[in-house]
Parts: sequence; C-alpha cells; structure tokens
Amino acid sequence: MEESKKTQLLKLLRGSGTFVSGQELCEQFGVSRTAVWKMINQLKEEGYEIEAVPNKGYCLKSAPDLVSPEEITSRLTTVWAGRTVYHFEETGSTNIDAKRLAEEGAPHGTLVVADTQTMGRGRRGRGWESDDAGKAVYMTLLLKPQFSPEYASRVTLLMAMAVTSALEEVCGGQSVQIKWPNDVVLNGRKVCGILTEMSAEPGYIHHVVIGTGINVNQSVFPKEIEESAASILRETGQEQPRAQIIARVMFFFEQYYECFVRTHDLSVLREQYEAHLAGIDRQVRVLDPKGEYTGISRGITDSGELIVEKEDGTRCEVYAGEVSVRGLYGYTV
Repeated sequence: MEESKKTQLLKLLRGSGTFVSGQELCEQFGVSRTAVWKMINQLKEEGYEIEAVPNKGYCLKSAPDLVSPEEITSRLTTVWAGRTVYHFEETGSTNIDAKRLAEEGAPHGTLVVADTQTMGRGRRGRGWESDDAGKAVYMTLLLKPQFSPEYASRVTLLMAMAVTSALEEVCGGQSVQIKWPNDVVLNGRKVCGILTEMSAEPGYIHHVVIGTGINVNQSVFPKEIEESAASILRETGQEQPRAQIIARVMFFFEQYYECFVRTHDLSVLREQYEAHLAGIDRQVRVLDPKGEYTGISRGITDSGELIVEKEDGTRCEVYAGEVSVRGLYGYTV
C-alpha cells in the first residue's frame, strides 16, 4: 500500500535527526509551503513536538506514544509485514477484526492494532481483558500462506521468537525468554501472550491470524497476576514507544517467516529458538488432560514440539493443543 504523505513526512523528519528545510519538504511532496505548514500543524495537534526555525526548517523533537498507521509505518523496515495497518482505539478483539478483514480481501501481512480490547482471548479459550488503554500492544498479523494447514501452528513459535528479539533490543541486559509454546517472559514473568487461529479446508489455508499482546508501559497489574506478570516499564524503569516495538516485531517476524517458508519447519531456526527457551535442561511439569507428568525439557523438534525426557530416559514430544507446560516450582522454572 502506498504510504501517505503524513507517513512520509514523519519518516523524513525522524530519519534526518536534524532540521529539514521547508523547501526540501515542498519538493519531496510536490506541494506548497502552506500545505507543508498544514501537515506540520496536524502532527503538532496529535502531540508531536516539532521545532520550527526560520531559514532552517523543521525538526522532530519528540513523538507521542501512538500506534496510528502513520506512526507504525513510518518506523517499518519490512517488505510486507505490517505494510497495511488498521488501528482501533477500542475493539472487541484484534483477532476477530483481522479475520473479518481477511474475508474482505485484506492482503497478506495486514496488521490490526488497538489501544484496548474488550473481548480478547487467550489460549484454550481463556479470557484476556484489557483495562490498560494506551499502555500495551494489542495486535494481530494476518497471513495468507501457500503451505499446507499442518504447518500453520508453527508460526506461533516464529512470533514468540520475533517478540523475544525485539524486546532484547529495548530491555538491554534483562533476561527475555520463550515459555513454550506461546508466551514470552521477561525476568521470569510473563510479558507477552500469543494466540494463533486458522481458517482452512483440507489441503488449503484461507488465512492465519496471530494475535499478540505485549505488556509495555503498565505499572500496575490486577492482584491475581501481580506476581506472574511483567511489563517493560516495570522491569527496566523506562517507558518505550509501542509503535517502535511493533515495527521491530514485524521486522524480525518477516525474517523468521521467510526462513520458515523455505523448509516449512524450524530446522534453520531451532538453535536460536532453544537459546531462548525457558527451562531448557531443567525439570518441567506437563499438564496433559490424559495425565500429568514431570521430566527434563530437552528443547524442541524441527516441527516445534517440546521434547521432554522422563525419569526412565524415554523422550516424549509434547504438542501444544490442550497441553500446558510449567516449571516444577513456578511459572517457568
């Protein structure tokens, strides 16, 4: 999708790091100085701090924490991931929105974001309520893959890797790990959950949606999750622009997805995934409806199943589905 002039203006101002002359902006967009001035004023009204100096031009000093299409796309470095963005201040579920858009013909790589959602769902049908408007990332990426439906569940692991890579950039030396199969933990506490859903028929995928919630700038959590939940702000002491985190997740996901579609498995990415796997080579409890058991986590298969070694030395391959894995003494360890 062609970038709007507002997106191009933000990208130009952000990329320059200094003043951009009014004349340069006029030439860039093929508009008058009055039109440039109007675009600048519109950005100011949205909360952007832009310094204007005669004979020097305009300089972006700071940006509000928005997840508007322009703010996200002005930060993107991807080819297709996130290049079409739909933003809602409030919605029931970004996954539901993405599925509707898929049926309406939205392209592969479409991204749906919201400041808050009222009907969010976690894995196994659990509710996921959002009462932290403007502080977390709620997004869903729409995919229209060409591979067989049997491979679709593996994209959840790709998204977990992408979130982990993005958070490592902003969290410095903090420990960012993946709790198999669909959570990301920061210093041992959950900072991100992922829910993947698919519409398919035998042998053919109509679409896949990957819903991702990331705790970014929350400082307070409900009592029931106070001990197990984390946010980037609480763990690092610094607020982060949500749009930049989204842009970096899209960057890493696109990289990992392109590797995945060549083999339809995680053989190329397995070593990197296991380097961030929480609880690897430690005892875990497998919560299987058919019976719980404990063992040692030994990484994942090329297909993305968790390998658990039982006390008798036999190895089981744990499929996600209705199974959960916990650390023996806590959430991850």
